[in-house]
Amino acid sequence: MSDLKNDNYIGIEAAAEYLGVKTSTIRTWIKKKNMPSHRIGDKLLKFKRSEIDEWVNCEKKIETDEEQSK
Repeated sequence: MSDLKNDNYIGIEAAAEYLGVKTSTIRTWIKKKNMPSHRIGDKLLKFKRSEIDEWVNCEKKIETDEEQSK
């Protein structure tokens, strides 16, 4: 139950802090690596931590698979 409580939407600054990157990196990842985000209106971006975690795990798997195929 506490996992659901912690899965509220967070803003881009909180997402960047959560991942340890700059907000500009988050914007790049949204465009180039299909990072999951939800646009509210024209400018506001929101993220769910569970979706971020799942995306990070998928990206790590892709990188690992690419390294193994070399």
